[in-house]
Order: sequence, then C-alpha cells, then structure tokens
Amino acid sequence: MTTPAIQHTNDFVIKFANVNGSGSASANELFARAIIRMGVPVAPRNIFPSNIQGLPTWYEVRVSEAGWLGARGGCDMMVAMNPQTWDRDVAAIDRGGYLFYDSTKPLPPSKFREDITVLGVPLTAMCNAEYDDARQRQLFKNSMYVGALIALLDMEFAAAEQLIVDRYRGKDQLIKANVNALRLGYDYARQNLPCPIGLRVKRADAVGERIMIDGNSACGLGAVFGGATVAGWYPITPSTSVIESFSSYCRKFRTDPDNGRARYAIVQAEDELASIGMVIGAGWNGARAFTATSGPGISLMQEFFGLAYFAEIPAVIVDVQRGSPSTGMPTRTQQSDLLSCAYASHGDTRHVLLFPQDAHECFSLTAQAFDLAERLQTPVFVLSDLDIGMNEQLCAPFEWDDSRRYDRGKLMSYDELEAGKDFGRYLDVDGDGIPYRTIPGTHPTKGAYFTRGTTRNPYAKYSEVGTDYVYNMERLRRKFNTAKDLVPAPILTKAAQPTHVGVIYYGSTAPAMAEAGAKLAADGIHVDTLRVRGFPFSDEVMQFIADRDAVFVVEQNESAQLRTLLINEGEIDPKKLVRVLHYDGSPITARFIAGKIADALNDRKVSPIGQPQRKVAS
Repeated sequence: MTTPAIQHTNDFVIKFANVNGSGSASANELFARAIIRMGVPVAPRNIFPSNIQGLPTWYEVRVSEAGWLGARGGCDMMVAMNPQTWDRDVAAIDRGGYLFYDSTKPLPPSKFREDITVLGVPLTAMCNAEYDDARQRQLFKNSMYVGALIALLDMEFAAAEQLIVDRYRGKDQLIKANVNALRLGYDYARQNLPCPIGLRVKRADAVGERIMIDGNSACGLGAVFGGATVAGWYPITPSTSVIESFSSYCRKFRTDPDNGRARYAIVQAEDELASIGMVIGAGWNGARAFTATSGPGISLMQEFFGLAYFAEIPAVIVDVQRGSPSTGMPTRTQQSDLLSCAYASHGDTRHVLLFPQDAHECFSLTAQAFDLAERLQTPVFVLSDLDIGMNEQLCAPFEWDDSRRYDRGKLMSYDELEAGKDFGRYLDVDGDGIPYRTIPGTHPTKGAYFTRGTTRNPYAKYSEVGTDYVYNMERLRRKFNTAKDLVPAPILTKAAQPTHVGVIYYGSTAPAMAEAGAKLAADGIHVDTLRVRGFPFSDEVMQFIADRDAVFVVEQNESAQLRTLLINEGEIDPKKLVRVLHYDGSPITARFIAGKIADALNDRKVSPIGQPQRKVAS
C-alpha cells in the first residue's frame, strides 16, 4: 500500500542537512526569511558542531501559521546535502514526507525509502556547467536549492529576490549572481519536478509587528537599557555574542556624542575567575556591571559568587546554558546549571535566578536583573540557554518606558551621613533583611566600609562571635524571602476544564509546552500549567503544587534540577512531582512533552474531577 504524501499548507517542518563551512547558513536563512516576508511565522534552529570545518550541521525551519515557535519533532522534508549523514537524515523523515537531494550522482534504491517522495535536482552538474570557480560552485549550489524549494513549495520568487537585493544593496554584481543562481534552481524544478508538492506556503498575515532576533543580542541590548556600564568577560560558547552585542550597542548608545569617548568599560579578562572579580569590584564601586558565561564558567566563578553574596555586592551574570558536565556539548542546548547557580559557592548561599522564555524576555529580564541586583545587593543570574541565545526567533517588539528610573536600592546619601544618621553596613533597620550601603565618594569622611568576605558584626567590624554570624545568616535568609515578591511572578494557565493535574515548566521549554498543552487538550487531556520565571519561588508556586494531585515538571536536564529545587525549597513530597526530562542536546519538542504526559496519565488511569483519584508515581 502506497503511503499518501503529506499535504500541509503553512504547517510543516523542513530540515537542511549540510556540511559546516559550506556557506549554506546564509542560503538557509534566506529561505526562512522569505517565508516570513510572505506573512507566515517560522521558527528556525541552527544545529552546528563545536569542532572544525567539514563536520555535519543542520538547520531546521518550523513553518507554522498558527504561531507555534517551539520545536515540533520530526520533519516533513529533508534537504539532504551531506553524504556523511545521509542514512540518518533519510530515516528522520516522517512517513509520507519528502526527500530533496542532489541527484548528480546516481544512488542505489537501498538509499531511499518507499514511504517518502524523492525529489532530485542535479545541483552539482548545474553548477559545474554554469561556474568555473570552485568556491562559486559551492556557494551558488546553496542558492540553487533554495530556488528549487521556492518552486516546489509554491512560494513567491519575488520575496526571496527582494531579500537578496536588500542584503547586497549597492553591490549589483552580487545581486545579479545570487538572483541568477536562485532562478536556475527555480526554473529546473518548475520544468522537471511536480510543482507544487503537498507542502505549500501561502501568503498570510500572521507575523504582525513581531521582530526577528536572537536571545544573546536581546540580552546585550537589555544590559544597555538596564544601565550596565561595565562588562568583564571571557569568551565561551554559547554566551560570547552576549558581550559582542553589548559592545556593539554601547558604541552606539554609550559613546559621548561631543568628544567620542566611550562611557563604558568592556574588559576581556584572562579567565572567568578574573572576569567575575572585575564585575564585583565595579559593583562595589557603584557601577552596574555584569558578565556572560556558560556552565564551565559558572564552575570557575564559584568562590567569587560566595564573596558577592556574603559581602552583599550587586552583580549580574548571564548564563547561556549548554550541554554538560565538563566540556559537555558546547553547541547543544540544556537547562543544566539550575542547581549550580541557585546554590553557587560553598556554604549556605542562595541566589536569585531569572528564567527568560524567549528573546523578548531576555531583553526585559536582563534589564530587570540590574534593578534586582542593586535592590537586593546580591548577584542575580539570568538563565538563558543555547536554544534561546543563538537562534533567531520571532518575538514581540521590545518596550521601554522612558519615565522608568533605575532602582538603586537602599543608598545612604551625603545629607544623611552629614546629619549623623546611623550607618551600619550590615544592619537590618526595617526587617526586610536588606541593609543600607554607600557608594564610594558619597562623603569625604563618613560612610566608608570595607568589603568583607569574613564574618562581621552589623557595623562591618570583623567578628568571629557566633551570634554575629548567626545574625548575618538569618538576615540574609530574610533578604532572600524578600526577593520572593520582587522576582517576576509565575504565569498560570488554567485548562479549559477542571483538572487535578498540573505542569510546571520554565525557560526555553515554554514554546513547546504551549503547543503540547493544546495537543493534550485536543486529545481530551486537560492540565493546568505554571511557567516559573524566577527563584526564589513565590507562594503561588507552592500553592499550585498543593492544590493538585500530580504535577509534571518539564525540564531539559538529566537530574531533574527544577524538581529538586522545588522539593528542597518547598519541602514537597517527591512522589507528587513527576519528571518529564529531555537532555539529548536538541530542543525539547511538543511531541515529546505531550507523549510523556499522556503515557503517564493513561498508564495510571488518572480519573476526572469528581471521581476517586489514583496517584501518579514519579
């Protein structure tokens, strides 16, 4: 029986299998942006190696007029341009899907599948006939397959053509050459292949005012708007472009227009330890300072995190998480640093964490982190990851209220010091655990304090008296509790029907979770969901768990770190929190989440509201 070909308009996944360094990235991006130009949302994801040129790389384009931007799982068409990965690329195509390949060299029937549609274009032969230069043959082969895809998917040729014009504006020869290659592929497909196929792109109006930006660039811009003037850093994948974008934005927004002088300092340190030391020094001196790093950097910075926590110095750390531990998978995504950041350093430390779900929140939460760091006088971690940080995504335009003023927290002023107001650097005057601080230079003779990593009394005088240490630790705990009401509140989404089952998730799992929730509801499985956006957890998070018989915790790591944090901080019965864990380095998918939750509920026959409930095991 012949498998029917997939028939979908504005709702499919295309995956490109290429060789790293072949110049395919710009062509694949051109393809994705051409679909956006037609008013149809896309979610592109670049899956690339951490090693040298010549290794496999993939680029996935999720086309979804409905607006689903998370990874779906599976692919409807594979553009197989890498012989090294041919077998697994062909195996990854969904039944009824499509295989597009370079048919210059004949392949045996064993290399294909009977349940997919095969579309061959002799790209290499066409390029050899058209171009003499070897590099041109490689680069324009990419443009040719984009042209062929435009024909096969019934896309508007003019949309891609205009993108080329925009990209190479003022360089007429490049425009002409790229458009010509695009046209060659387009014309061949129209003349030799069944155009259009079952997958089609139809003009829509579903993109709206959304912008396309990656999370790292958004963090860099958020740091500028958040008032950062100092960055100490050491390059590490996948966080490097956070500081690169911050530098670019600073040149534009933090350069004195009168004399051209930089009103910012960006220092590439000799290592991660030095970089966080610079940030802490700048924070003590009154600057808003930050660093960007990933898991291995977090490991190296541990002792300094303890100093900033105990000495109570503002600092912001943007952690773009990757596969771990050790070197792990530097170019793969995970949510693997939750526990190492929450309890960073030795001893009794607890740190404030923020969890952005997309580039829009990378901007807003990074900006907010600087207010929180100064308000609470403590390190604040923004936990992004590679999927958010290094992939461009559609998101709402950034917003900023020009009347907004920075929250610098409890600062003792010159007038207060001059009037003789009592200043105890570590003195809790109102019960929220947050003391007053001074900024160096506020007063020429009064209000100075030493930054201590050792225990002290409320007036910053060195002390090894046990009661002084206990006072400080209890005050720090009060301050952490104060942070519960300052971090972004969780977002609750109620199911269409009453349910005893909930799901807690955070960060980059959000787009896939939204789609998984809709898929579960369509199958008659209703769950309430709660997206956690900050730590310490608010009372609402613990109440969400208490009100339900079973709560699934969705995250991208092997050790269930969010679940562990919930159990530890809320003293939750572990049996109540059900693991949904994805950690192979690829972004979590809606299919994966929905499948895991449905299987768990079906296996345990969880009953509807009003009937006796059966427990769901963890």
